[in-house]
Amino acid sequence: MRTIGIVSEYNPFHSGHRYMLGEIRKHFGPDCAIVCAMSGNWVQRGDAAIADKWTRAAMALRGGADLVLDLPPLWAVSSAETFARGGVSLLKATGLVDTLCFGSEAGRLEPLEQVAEVLESPQWQSSLGEWLSKGLSFPAARQRAAEALLGDAAACLTYPNNNLGVEYLRALRDLDSSMIPWTISRVGAAHDDRQDHTGSHVSASFLRAQILQGNDTPLTPWLDPEDEVALRADPAALTHCTRGVLARLRAMEEAEFLALPDSGEGLGRKLYQAVREADSLDQVYTLTKSKRYTHARIRRMVLWAFLGLKEADRPPLPPYLRVLGFSPRGQKLLKKMKTTATLPVIVKPAHAGKLAPDLRRLFDLEARCTDLYDLCRASFGETPGKKEYTQSPVHP
Repeated sequence: MRTIGIVSEYNPFHSGHRYMLGEIRKHFGPDCAIVCAMSGNWVQRGDAAIADKWTRAAMALRGGADLVLDLPPLWAVSSAETFARGGVSLLKATGLVDTLCFGSEAGRLEPLEQVAEVLESPQWQSSLGEWLSKGLSFPAARQRAAEALLGDAAACLTYPNNNLGVEYLRALRDLDSSMIPWTISRVGAAHDDRQDHTGSHVSASFLRAQILQGNDTPLTPWLDPEDEVALRADPAALTHCTRGVLARLRAMEEAEFLALPDSGEGLGRKLYQAVREADSLDQVYTLTKSKRYTHARIRRMVLWAFLGLKEADRPPLPPYLRVLGFSPRGQKLLKKMKTTATLPVIVKPAHAGKLAPDLRRLFDLEARCTDLYDLCRASFGETPGKKEYTQSPVHP
């Protein structure tokens, strides 16, 4: 039986994701198993996931996944390179996943592999430094450096899913993984498109916007009805906790901003100044934004500051496998992982108590992040805390 791995956010799980899982089973056979390494309660764009990780894991299982593993915030709220490396390492550590599948605008591996190889070369590193010295943001400098070596072939990096695909390929190589990469063409709306594309798949951004704005138009063409009810019942967003975020950031000293990841090039100092003038999160982002700093990088820094995370908190790779949910087929995978997994497997919260002290510290840190996530729920005050220590995996 083939076991296919996916690194995902599912924020939220929608028809495009369901299509992808269906295509995997068409290609690899209906009996293949699908393992997802999914961002937890915090996501790469520097925000709270619209639903908690157990709710989103249940959606993925109803949509065709078999086993959902937690990608902790230290890797989930990071650059594409760190996000990909964290997710791929979790899938590798199961000892079962033989194929890494991802969606891309290119729809084929050749151009992505060509770029991935160039990004490992000394020539690219040298060219990257030259462009960064001219004040460009990292993504822009990365693009220019790749173009200098590849010409038009580097154009694939302008698309977000291609960019992630390149990082998955680099992670496979860097981690010496035997997983075989396989990509599927992304269909429907673009990654951050907030428009309604009738008759096609919409983006997760569009669905989040509809739910958070309180638009009561049914979203059933793209969401499972049961999933839509769950999402509308208790949507989360960092803006629901604006005063709490600003209070945390205004209490920080400048040196604390300088200790945040990606705080170089004067960004930490500029963010320190912005939070003392801004009265909203959007204003914080706007006051800090410049040609050198991308919006995503600023949002992630704000979130890391709110969560009290530091670069020193993050080990090179995730050190355990936290199970969020499983299907009957996934339960069989878990039994096999007792002998194949190369990391401790946490199925029940009580298993965390058996972790080595350094691993337990990381688990406790994620528990704190989950408690802060509860402040961002629309139903704050109605949801009991301490879920990391009480919530068992879902198996709908």
